[in-house]
Amino acid sequence: MKVIKRNNIAAFLTLATVLFAFSNASAQFENKWMSVGSLQSWYSEIGSEIEEGYVKIQQYGLQWPAIYQYQSNEASKALWIGATNFTDESGRNYPYKVVHVGPRVNGAGEFFPIKFTTVSKFTPPQVYVDDVPSFLKPVQNDVVDPTMKPDRMLIDVANTQLGLTMTRKIFQFSQQNNNNYIISAYTFTNTGNVNADPKIELPNNTLTGVYFYFQWRLAITRETGFEIGNATRWGINTMDDARGDGAVNIAKYKDPPDQRFRAQFSWQGKYPPFTNYDNIGGPIWNANVPLISKGDTVGRLGAIQFVGVVTLHADKSATDTTDDPNQPSTTNYISSDDPNLESNNSAYNPVRMEYEYKKAISTGHETPRQANKVQPDGKFDEPTGDPSLGTTGGWTFANGYGPYTIKPGQSVHIVFAEAAAGLNRKTATSVGRKYKEGLITAKQKNDSVLTGMDSLFQTFRRAIANYDNGYDIPEPPLPPKVFNVRSGGNKISLSWSLYNADPNIDYFAIYRANGQYDSTYHLLKKVPATGKLDYSYDDTTPIRGLAYYYYVIAMGKNRLHSSRYYTQTYDLATLKRPPGKSMSDIRVVPNPFNISAAKELGFGDQQPNRLAFFNIPGRCTIKIYTEIGELIKTIVHTDGSGDAYWDSVTSSNQVVVSGIYIAVIHNDETGEQRIVKFVIIR
Repeated sequence: MKVIKRNNIAAFLTLATVLFAFSNASAQFENKWMSVGSLQSWYSEIGSEIEEGYVKIQQYGLQWPAIYQYQSNEASKALWIGATNFTDESGRNYPYKVVHVGPRVNGAGEFFPIKFTTVSKFTPPQVYVDDVPSFLKPVQNDVVDPTMKPDRMLIDVANTQLGLTMTRKIFQFSQQNNNNYIISAYTFTNTGNVNADPKIELPNNTLTGVYFYFQWRLAITRETGFEIGNATRWGINTMDDARGDGAVNIAKYKDPPDQRFRAQFSWQGKYPPFTNYDNIGGPIWNANVPLISKGDTVGRLGAIQFVGVVTLHADKSATDTTDDPNQPSTTNYISSDDPNLESNNSAYNPVRMEYEYKKAISTGHETPRQANKVQPDGKFDEPTGDPSLGTTGGWTFANGYGPYTIKPGQSVHIVFAEAAAGLNRKTATSVGRKYKEGLITAKQKNDSVLTGMDSLFQTFRRAIANYDNGYDIPEPPLPPKVFNVRSGGNKISLSWSLYNADPNIDYFAIYRANGQYDSTYHLLKKVPATGKLDYSYDDTTPIRGLAYYYYVIAMGKNRLHSSRYYTQTYDLATLKRPPGKSMSDIRVVPNPFNISAAKELGFGDQQPNRLAFFNIPGRCTIKIYTEIGELIKTIVHTDGSGDAYWDSVTSSNQVVVSGIYIAVIHNDETGEQRIVKFVIIR
């Protein structure tokens, strides 16, 4: 194998610098989901998750509770690694060298991914609705390891321009008491391999003054951003708080002994431009905004999340792997739009890197905490301060671990958990409704919201205990291996099969919702476990025309159950009648259709615009015309049933107006045709 010697390195790096600068704006890296728990997020092979790195949406990631739509709380993250007195392969010395992934640079040319693998404890379950795979987030499983403790693991390996190889293992658990945090275990090893090309011979150098600097820009939460204010979607009103962040702050703010974990966390603070009502907790009052359905305006609190990071372990040194309680040594918050820190970062700009190292990475524990700077009296339930503190984009909190000296072959190990908690949907709805109706004050509403902080602290403690116990927590039974849901003429049939005949399973619980997959689920049936591998249940109670969603859990005799996210259906199942026997039996229901009529006369408040064509042929084409003969919609019906539905929307996605409409139903098997008139009143 040919090796490029040192005298060729300078020319190589000059060319590489140009290429990397060009590719930094366009390089695409592989991303994967951790999605077996109630907290779900995407992760990138480059080593951290940058702004708009998965989709071009400001808030995307750290979704909790993940069953509901638009629950993202992450605006961006970053990983910077800094060192002092670094000499590269060309002989150029940098007094301060920093390599970056995020928040706005994608790490190309500074980090070099070489491995990105998904490992599952068991083969991921398969879920089908009407024989079609049903899932929301893809699972790209590479390896099955039944001996590992977590349910799922991502292994992410990347080399860096500093000569450190980063190995990141990301762990997720499905057990119901530990499914709302995700653990990241980083190992940084001095390999001297500054890029992924094994043909380049590079020296191993001792690295000094090394800091590992992680950033989180959080925005709570995407669902309420359009009602409260667009700027909240990038975190302009985010409150950032901390616990256990250095002796000075612990003493100053009198952290109780049971809150002296090393953590930073965020929640939605006051947004001064919004004056319609108190915005803490994100009450939803207005239906005329994106993402909010017209039926969801009772005042439900949409921003109840408390999201944060707790340190579980940080090596004392590269030769002492015991946990250092003084790490992270830097806990600070930086302006999210600071042009000198948060954009155009480069590992070739000595001035910028020195500024980053001195003004962010190694600054120690910042005081006062951002939340207390915003609200010095600590009355977070009666907020008066502006969380932006005069910035244009709010604040990003960060943890810096270091300084470390790392000789060739040595490693540093850092572990933290990202977590989320808060009010459940039922309580958020109840409290928000009372506030909107004037039954409780803003302070009472805010006091309820702030109990989410205690829930987050409990989650931190569980993550710490899990790590301290070697991830050896009680395990729930395995979920079903395959879950099938099939729509029928007089029932919806459910069947599931198991990985093994587990004697520790007590029963299976089936839950059902109608209208949307993220609406309220109710217990439908408990099916006793009998030691068999295959089970089934026929749901004979659906109402024709409504959409139904299901999941089934295995309840263990230890009262732990499998995760709903393994068997959750995301595609609708409906009750279908057999095809009509005669074209004369075809009916349009309801007719006339009156949008203002009681929902009981139609198909429920989740499908307020829905009409049905009943008793139609199993294979037919339905063409809908206006009274003057303009074709506005064509429905091709091929599933063999006697039902088809139309949500009063034209082919150009416009909701139809009041009027008389004509449906021409053509039997594609016999050639027969039937014309039916119906009325829509809006």
